Amino acid sequence: MLAVPRLWWLRRPVRTGAGPEAVGALTAGRRIATELRGGLDGPGAVVAARELRRLLDVASVGLGGLEGEVVWGGRPSDPRAAAAVVEGVLRTDSRHRRADLVAVPVHARDELTGVLVVQGGLSTAQVREAAAWVGEALERARLEASAGVAEAAELRALRAEISPHFVYNSLTVIASFVRSDPERARELMLDFAAYTRHSLARSGDYTTVAGEFAAIEAYLALARAVLGERLRVQVRIAPEILPVALPYLALQPLVENAVRHGVELGPGGLVQVTGEAQGGECVISVEDDGPGMDPAYAAAVLAGRGNPGSLGLVNVDRRLRRVFGPGYGLVVETADGAGTKVVLRVPRFQPGVAAS
Repeated sequence: MLAVPRLWWLRRPVRTGAGPEAVGALTAGRRIATELRGGLDGPGAVVAARELRRLLDVASVGLGGLEGEVVWGGRPSDPRAAAAVVEGVLRTDSRHRRADLVAVPVHARDELTGVLVVQGGLSTAQVREAAAWVGEALERARLEASAGVAEAAELRALRAEISPHFVYNSLTVIASFVRSDPERARELMLDFAAYTRHSLARSGDYTTVAGEFAAIEAYLALARAVLGERLRVQVRIAPEILPVALPYLALQPLVENAVRHGVELGPGGLVQVTGEAQGGECVISVEDDGPGMDPAYAAAVLAGRGNPGSLGLVNVDRRLRRVFGPGYGLVVETADGAGTKVVLRVPRFQPGVAAS
């Protein structure tokens, strides 16, 4: 029969010299947590109940959601008694016991999310410890799901930021070349297609630096057609960083921001894009010689307190930090009248991050 300390192995890191029993408990714990991502009434609940039964070494384990439907790992000897204790827990949010059946509430974020039923001689304290671990697994799953929803929403917001003004001007310029320079019109139409295809891409979470720059080149071709000699561009990218994986729209908004705020709103200017490898990191900077901004305001922008036009920088920074960790993301170097430089720093290799 399982003792309480064995459950604690699910919540503590493996120490040097940990035996096969502890490692097996960790492996089972990971499998259970994975299966519980869909909730106590999700498709993985049956597998989770079976794995939990093996881990606890009991006759049967039941997991149920708030609707009272219970999936079992091993059949309870008295189904009616099992149904009664489950109903009691969900009605009172407290422990119920009949003979060797123990049912306790499962909480996530201090909210009742379901019930855990154990038959097989464990004490109430041991069953509560197991229920607490199940609740923590459910809470982690909720947080992961929330992070995924937030990231998808931020990416949708970036896509929605495609300037109707820029699109209109691009199409107007293309139309102006249809008769006077059909070949130029064709090239710009292909650039427009590449730009919009990348900006609205729906497949995959990641692209590469090379993929981002293909879209950036298309955007700059259109911007130069619209702005003419007002826009000057210098791009220097080291070949070794081209395969580095990035989230979609990690670089393109930075270049668009430089053109929009550093060049388009004034008499014109220079946009410089450079990228290089620095040890195990990829560092890319986008710089304009426009009006710049107060450094305190730049800090507010990255904190999400800027005007709606700064949404792109905020979203890029948040997504980079979420994917690569708090040590990465964007740094803004600027001052009034001194232009703006945005530096992106990410690892060249990150486990689990690869272009599709």
